[in-house]
Amino acid sequence: MSMVNIHQAKTQLSRLLVQVEAGEEVVIARNGKPVARLVRFRDRGKRRFGALRGKISIDESFFDPLPESELAAWER
Repeated sequence: MSMVNIHQAKTQLSRLLVQVEAGEEVVIARNGKPVARLVRFRDRGKRRFGALRGKISIDESFFDPLPESELAAWER
């Protein structure tokens, strides 16, 4: 992990991105205090419908009407 100040980050962004692409983490600091972290972007892929089928279950009571006290709390 390397730490750079804001001025360095602005003037050397391309070089910093090369480092990040290589797997290094870069911290950007203001007056010596870290304020941001550059890390490689991870694509999470496309979500699949039904991906949790068989892994979770929802009890039938989930669909029961809410009690009046609960409904009142949501309407505030």
